[in-house]
Amino acid sequence: MDNYITKIQKNSIIPLAFYEQYDVKKGLRDVNGKGVLAGLTNISAIHSFDEAGDPMPGILEYRAINIKAISEHLKAENRFGFEEITYLLLFGELPTASELAEFNQKLVDKRQLPPEFVRDIILKATSNDVMNSMSRSILSLATFDEKVNEMTLENVLDQSLSLIANFPLLAIYAYQAYNHIEKDESLYIHYPDKTLTTAENILRLLRPDKQFTDTEAKVLDLALILHMEHGGGNNSTFTTHVVTSSGTDTYASVVASLSSLKGSKHGGANIKVAKMLDDIWKNVPDHKDEDAIFDYLCKILNKDAFDKKGLIYGMGHAIYSLSDPRAEVLKSYVKELAEEKGLHDAYQFYKKIERLAPQAIAQERNIYKGVSANVDFYSGFVYQMLGLPEELYTPLFAIARIVGWSAHRMEEMLNMNKIIRPAYESVLTTKAYTKIEDREL
Repeated sequence: MDNYITKIQKNSIIPLAFYEQYDVKKGLRDVNGKGVLAGLTNISAIHSFDEAGDPMPGILEYRAINIKAISEHLKAENRFGFEEITYLLLFGELPTASELAEFNQKLVDKRQLPPEFVRDIILKATSNDVMNSMSRSILSLATFDEKVNEMTLENVLDQSLSLIANFPLLAIYAYQAYNHIEKDESLYIHYPDKTLTTAENILRLLRPDKQFTDTEAKVLDLALILHMEHGGGNNSTFTTHVVTSSGTDTYASVVASLSSLKGSKHGGANIKVAKMLDDIWKNVPDHKDEDAIFDYLCKILNKDAFDKKGLIYGMGHAIYSLSDPRAEVLKSYVKELAEEKGLHDAYQFYKKIERLAPQAIAQERNIYKGVSANVDFYSGFVYQMLGLPEELYTPLFAIARIVGWSAHRMEEMLNMNKIIRPAYESVLTTKAYTKIEDREL
């Protein structure tokens, strides 16, 4: 194998100078984090620079409505919002009370898997990688759909609503199966309650006693809303556009996006944050000693601590600089949940890390823009406080993001009708074919 690897490295690595020569931006982003324009969308908008090009506090809008306004209204009215914001992202406008009631009932009606699906598909070939188990289940669902390849907007919407409704079941049943078969724990397969919201049902399906508090469910509801959509340029949503443009079916498109999201550089960051904070907590005995915390953060950056990768997880974002609005919104709810759970000290510890980490990064790194906490910094803490297993952290992201993927899939179908096929410049130098007897060993 070593010989094969050597050959691959020798003949596949492209010198950095070529990227500069051909003005090719790695990751399709320039040094300032600005992305290469690959398409247009009216589903969401991200703002991190003002008209003069200067950094500004981040803004995220769903269908032109600021997510801060969305969260403030939901909190003031003490309401759940996942279903309502799903309606907003899919259809482009907020529903009336009657429209929302009708839409909620549609999701309730669709939240059921085919007969014996759990027994025959989910409980077989279990895995600690719930995302992979979900992919297998989604492709299996395609075999139950007589209209799997019908590409009308009506049918794709119907398929999308079914997947949105059933993603919580696919994720949690896959985890319960793994927990039972591979960890020898008791098996709990609860049915969803038709009177409960998506967030409430997630907690009901997961917990042996099906019990949860209103605060727990509403914080989870908010976390789902904040993860539902983030422009067309994030990796998994761009995957949705690319794969949809090929004309493939909804199930294949969703699995492709799910495979993108499960990558450690995309959807798995909140797990890293939680593990990193646990590591700091254990290795800095005095949690009020800010100098000691700062020194340990520097050790992490210098690859002397934690996973020795030189990264402080949950800090910085490809687009935002001064602030990630999702983190700001979530933080206000985190405090309430921490107080309910008796985790005031842990919450204060997170706040210290949030304040000190950018200072450590500024000291140890040459950075071109501001660094602030991103949504992953607090979402991992939320999931910990809710008692959610790490195996479900990224699947929860998927339960939310399936909404954005569905909206973008339909947007691609309506507007482009052309396969996405970007250009790649070859840097090969032509050479002659060598007869086998003339080749060197």
